Amino acid sequence: MPELRTFDSSFNPLPMKLTTYVVCLATALATPALAQQHNQLSPQEKTDGWQLLFDGKSIQGWHLYNKGNVTSAWKVKNGELFCDSEDYESTRGDLVSDQAFQNFDFVFDWKISKEGNSGVFFNVQEAEENPTAWTSGPEFQLLEKTHFDQSQPLKQAGSLFGLAPRMNPVLDKKGGEWNQGRIKQVDGIVEFYLNGVLTVRQDMNGMEWRDKIANSNFKTFPNFGKMSQGKLALQDWSKGIAFRNLKIRSL
Repeated sequence: MPELRTFDSSFNPLPMKLTTYVVCLATALATPALAQQHNQLSPQEKTDGWQLLFDGKSIQGWHLYNKGNVTSAWKVKNGELFCDSEDYESTRGDLVSDQAFQNFDFVFDWKISKEGNSGVFFNVQEAEENPTAWTSGPEFQLLEKTHFDQSQPLKQAGSLFGLAPRMNPVLDKKGGEWNQGRIKQVDGIVEFYLNGVLTVRQDMNGMEWRDKIANSNFKTFPNFGKMSQGKLALQDWSKGIAFRNLKIRSL
């Protein structure tokens, strides 16, 4: 009868370094959520002067346009700031920052529902004579790629809504996926970036800017586009929109 050999459970056919690598790789794959922390500033960002405008837990630092700190359809869940498109019992409207900014670099992640339409306004002037954020502040357009306005260059995502089309081709992601927007303004010259691509560069100081307004639907609003400083605003529209990683620094 052949000799029976017992199995040694302590035997490991893999070298120690390789075993350690396999264990670490399995752990990393099992915990993808740890790979990136949202709504936080890195040590380098803090050194560079970035400020967090959304802490991932509350709407602190924001309020409803021309209405103040009232309960609204804007909510926070899973680290996302979103406008609940199904909540019509709460007060609705655009969400505006408590702070005003002049020369700045503002970055934000945005995710929109299928066929959704929204926007981010800047240089917003909160006042009774300005009934909505868009009657004073120009707009970084947010649009889901299957929306019927996608065929209109002045309404595509990353355009200066109604005034300047995208100057470079860019891949905007479909509904439910995160995009990154960026608005940079220095002395009245503004740049838009969508997913890292420059889409708009507009000087808002001269006659060309005034002519654009005069030939647009904004011509009936006397305070539109007049200022090179103001508040930021997130648009409440008919479809769901969500934001995260809202960060700004002064330039």
